[in-house]
Amino acid sequence: MNTLIQILFLVIGAFILVAAVLAVTARNIIHAALWLIASFFAVGALYFLMEAEFLGVAQVLVYVGAISILILFAIMLTRDTTNAEDHRMDRRWWTALVAAAALFGLLLAPTVLTTEWATVPPPQPGQPAGIATAREIGTAFMREYLLPFEVASILLLVALVGAIVIAFEERDGRRVLTLAERVRLRRRASVQRGGSGAQPPRE
Repeated sequence: MNTLIQILFLVIGAFILVAAVLAVTARNIIHAALWLIASFFAVGALYFLMEAEFLGVAQVLVYVGAISILILFAIMLTRDTTNAEDHRMDRRWWTALVAAAALFGLLLAPTVLTTEWATVPPPQPGQPAGIATAREIGTAFMREYLLPFEVASILLLVALVGAIVIAFEERDGRRVLTLAERVRLRRRASVQRGGSGAQPPRE
């Protein structure tokens, strides 16, 4: 059983890495978003494999179901994906990518080498039990972690209101048009071309 779990962990981890690399290197932004969704979904499967059902469900509902759809709608409403230019990664981009990966590896290597990768032992008698189930997490949110939970909620609300205010103030001066505005401009241009090409009636 442990061998099967290790094989599944390696397969899911390899899929997460491949999907993440394809999400960064894909030329089509829609394809990049789809690979990002696949990476999010595989992370949720990894949580289920580690018996963290609450985190797995939250990962699928929040990232796969909400944030990914938000990203796709933002791409479709603000970017012209059909006429996007083909941006190729030159030698400078690859050099920066390799340097960033090497720096991340140097920072991650001491943690990986010095960490004892062992399962968490069961709580001894007299020790407080850990927070594992969804009911225990909800109870902790409403008791021990009530103040940080409310502060995070207020912070997210302020960020949402600020984003709406900034988008409303810059609506007239933005350069990227939405899909509806682009269709409206095309219709207006076609009507103007049709009106200017009509011959006036002869007397």
